[in-house]
Amino acid sequence: MVMAIRIYAEGGGDSRDAKAFLREGFSAFLGHLNLMAREKGIRWHIVTCGPRNAAFDAFRTAQAQHPEAFNVLLVDSEAPVRTTAWSHLHERDGWDAGGQSDDCCHLMTQAMEAWFIADVAALAGFYGQGFRDSDIPRNPDVEQVPKAQLERTLRDASRHTQKGEYHKARHAWRILKLIDPDTVRRASVHCDLLFTTLQAKMQ
Repeated sequence: MVMAIRIYAEGGGDSRDAKAFLREGFSAFLGHLNLMAREKGIRWHIVTCGPRNAAFDAFRTAQAQHPEAFNVLLVDSEAPVRTTAWSHLHERDGWDAGGQSDDCCHLMTQAMEAWFIADVAALAGFYGQGFRDSDIPRNPDVEQVPKAQLERTLRDASRHTQKGEYHKARHAWRILKLIDPDTVRRASVHCDLLFTTLQAKMQ
């Protein structure tokens, strides 16, 4: 069993407030794991890092600064994943795993918005009247939906609602708090892998 878990996540832009809001969203979505960590006396920390390169740099720094922790990198895959997470990031971004194992690298495939479209009911509840759920792809494997299509379909589906069309900075962290983890895990292999890996580390 690990003594601490530290998750270094892509997202939040360059604004301190935006990063704090996104951290709140991640904390809610991963709330069951946070509770499990607390019950076992495992320290739990989520760091929202802004751009993906900043998340990778923060993760690499954590290996030296927090060697006692299980440090996790969590970033968008930006494209279909056909290899291990580290191999994918090495091929796409030129990132070197630095000897770190695959279980400390996890992907939001192909972007965080894939998690959102997995739970159409939560989206409809968030946007309310005028939300066109028929615009959301019905692929049971949300990881197959191209990244370029994800935000576009969310904007199209929400355009005529009172909240207005999907806006990443204003809406993403709020939606992240509402989507059901079990629903998302059934539609996203890599999301399920994140949960199962962290659960195993706390056994």
